Amino acid sequence: MRDNAVNDTSIWSRGMMAVTCAQFLSAFGDNALLFATLAVLKQQFYPDWSQPVLQMVFVGAYILFAPFVGQVADSFSKGRVMMFANSLKLAGAAVICFGFNPFVGYTLVGIGAASYSPAKYGILGELTTGDRLVKANGLMEASTIAAILLGSMAGGVLADWHIVAALGVCVLVYAGAVVANIFIPKLAPARPGQSWRFTPMTRSFFTACRTLWQNGETRFSLVGTSLFWGAGVTLRFLLVLWVPVALGITDNATPTYLNAMVAVGIVVGAGAAAKLVTLKTVARCMPAGILIGVGVLFFSLQHTLLPSYMLLVLIGVLGGFFVVPLNALLQERGKHSVGAGNAIAVQNLGENTAMLLMLGLYSLAVKTGAPIVGIGIGFGAVFALAIGWLWVWQIRQK
Repeated sequence: MRDNAVNDTSIWSRGMMAVTCAQFLSAFGDNALLFATLAVLKQQFYPDWSQPVLQMVFVGAYILFAPFVGQVADSFSKGRVMMFANSLKLAGAAVICFGFNPFVGYTLVGIGAASYSPAKYGILGELTTGDRLVKANGLMEASTIAAILLGSMAGGVLADWHIVAALGVCVLVYAGAVVANIFIPKLAPARPGQSWRFTPMTRSFFTACRTLWQNGETRFSLVGTSLFWGAGVTLRFLLVLWVPVALGITDNATPTYLNAMVAVGIVVGAGAAAKLVTLKTVARCMPAGILIGVGVLFFSLQHTLLPSYMLLVLIGVLGGFFVVPLNALLQERGKHSVGAGNAIAVQNLGENTAMLLMLGLYSLAVKTGAPIVGIGIGFGAVFALAIGWLWVWQIRQK
């Protein structure tokens, strides 16, 4: 039975369904925990600028462990790596739930997430191949965004009701993700026998970085996904402060509903990308990237809920269409050069460095008293220009 599961490369295989289920639960927990922990910070009267700092300690774990997690993903069965990583997330959520320092608990969740990411994306290239990989990425993104949608809403609504109950739900969901990982087929390690000494591991990682950044296609993917996720996480925190300023609403739930609208759109955009874009036509996603920035600019000027919801859905559609083909391109090219796990680890380094920089600038802008609407307008304009520059740069490379 195991051999059949491993040899079935359909995106509806038993292995893909187990990965999708585990990813849904893990992402649900991540997003519910974020909004529950933000409610903890509000309840304990942390300053506004500390909110993005919470995410910065999370992404800092990605950067710190980037040289090692790709090799871990490629040296062991990726399903078992995912199980270990979700166990770390469970432990971090429990730390926050039992009243310990939220930054410590969230850092532990970040370490689990850093370990999880290369395995969850790298395993797709082992369970399916070719243009099915774009479809598998579309399924993974749809599952992830559905989890963001439901997890964000659950975190905000439950936190308004009872913060400890919200944190307890996060612990249970992570436990469910650990159980789901058991049903992922135990695949052979992709690159066994690598050295576990510090110097060879770091040398191997930075060799993988150099290989991927020197290749035109993978460099294109790395820059595009880094800009997208750096902007995405900043938009999430921008919404938390934008809602009371622009809409006059001060609860925990409304920002989660608005984030959920982005998630709904990304599900649609990911599905469209799976049908309309192949590895040979990845450049079709670039106009969508430019329009994301334009959409954020117009969104920042809104003062009523309905157009805000509509614009965020549109931004989500554009985001899903933009990022799914870039992910698939990196996985396919990376699998044949440095290993899928290492490729995703390099991608994580780029994405989380971008997140750290953008969140740092955002936190600094908030701390210095910059108007939140002005931050949103500037953010959208700069993102549109950056993606336009990337598109022109890629055309010139050819």
